[in-house]
Amino acid sequence: MNKTIRRTSVFVLLLVFALLIRATWVQYYDGKALADDKYNRRNVIQTYAEPLGNIIVAGRSVTGSARTKSGDLAYKRTYKDGALYAAVTGYASQAYAPTQLEGIYQDLLNGTDNRLKTVMDTVTGKRAEPGDVVTTIDPAVQKAAYDALGAKKGAAVAIDPKTGKILAVVSTPSYDPTSLTDANTAGPAWKKLNADPDKPLTNRALRQPLPPGSTFKLVVAAAALEDGLYSSVEQHTDSPDPYTLPGTTRELSNENPNAPCENASIRTALEYSCNNVFARMAVQLGQDKVRAMAEKFGFNDDAQDVPVRAYTSVYPTGMNESSTALTGIGQFDVTATPLQMAMVSAAIANGGKLVSPHMVAQITDGGGDVLKNYDDSAGTKEIVSSSTAEQLQSAMQTVVEKGTGTNARISGVTVGGKTGTAQHGENNSQTPYAWFTSYGKAGGKEVAVAVVVEQSNAARSEVSGNGLAAPVAKAMMKAALEG
Repeated sequence: MNKTIRRTSVFVLLLVFALLIRATWVQYYDGKALADDKYNRRNVIQTYAEPLGNIIVAGRSVTGSARTKSGDLAYKRTYKDGALYAAVTGYASQAYAPTQLEGIYQDLLNGTDNRLKTVMDTVTGKRAEPGDVVTTIDPAVQKAAYDALGAKKGAAVAIDPKTGKILAVVSTPSYDPTSLTDANTAGPAWKKLNADPDKPLTNRALRQPLPPGSTFKLVVAAAALEDGLYSSVEQHTDSPDPYTLPGTTRELSNENPNAPCENASIRTALEYSCNNVFARMAVQLGQDKVRAMAEKFGFNDDAQDVPVRAYTSVYPTGMNESSTALTGIGQFDVTATPLQMAMVSAAIANGGKLVSPHMVAQITDGGGDVLKNYDDSAGTKEIVSSSTAEQLQSAMQTVVEKGTGTNARISGVTVGGKTGTAQHGENNSQTPYAWFTSYGKAGGKEVAVAVVVEQSNAARSEVSGNGLAAPVAKAMMKAALEG
């Protein structure tokens, strides 16, 4: 063969191979990237070509799908009692990325999850019948929290200490996810919600950590008992009143100047919420031991999934003794979500053991068969000994029976709790945060609750955990235990 022809043939063959490689790359790699691109309109069309799967509460679907009247999107998401369950469901929108359970289980709910596909679906490429998300939410507890919070800006979480099931997740003010589902009307609703200074789209129950105030004293007390700094909740502590913060001339005061806080026992200090006792106790223990206990309860965990990723509750590092003292009363840079403080009460109520909190019980395929059971996979870890837990339970009961948490008392129910009023703003210039965390036991049932009220119409002098947050917790505990 002519040398020139041979070289030309080789060159042409290489060009053919290059074209084949490029075509293969575009078909299988670039094609997949284009298919997965969030701006690809075909994905949205496919997602809303058929009804979505549903999110289930107590056997009832709180979501649905409705036929659209025009356009290339055949269906849109609908919600029943949307504002009540918004902190659980989130939203699935034709215009915006889904959130909360709608976002986490997007593939399951729209039928693209590979676990849903039958052999025939795989062969034909047809979208599988969508699955459902079965939650652990108790509608009575959810509604009790939502109604009790009312117009207040705040949040509440309830957990079954024995199982880790989350019974309620409420954030107020709320919003109706239905307003965001239709691409034709979502834009104005989105702008209005984001412009609202009360931030209704923020899930305060899971994703807005705030200073926990005196509710954090439970963590410090647990650290002191586990460390052996004090042998029991009855032992008198080494706590001068007033207590001068180390390295400063600042005296730390108590809310009730007449309370018997000098050298008070842990029981008395919780009953009267004595700042001097727990600030001094944090210094005695040292920040490392307090942090270690806080982390056992879940603080500083940046992967706290329920399965929605909760914002990290923080116990800080690198402090001087003065700052460490302030962390002992839940101030300085300590922050916590209502979920985190409900976990503290849940572990104490459950004999010192924390069952992993979760708000999804199961996910199922289109035929109702279980794909994964989260109740069976919930792990348990020991936070404190049973002896420490029993002592803290008893001390928390004293808080409710005759201390700062009397508004949480329920006839015929064993209730233990802890109030908190956390400073807000520079030099405590803004309305304080009102906290209450508690547990209730009756008739073989148990529930742990945490409530925070960020803002209310009450006068500043009337803002307290007992006055604002405890009644919400009481309503939730009654719904959980008497239902």
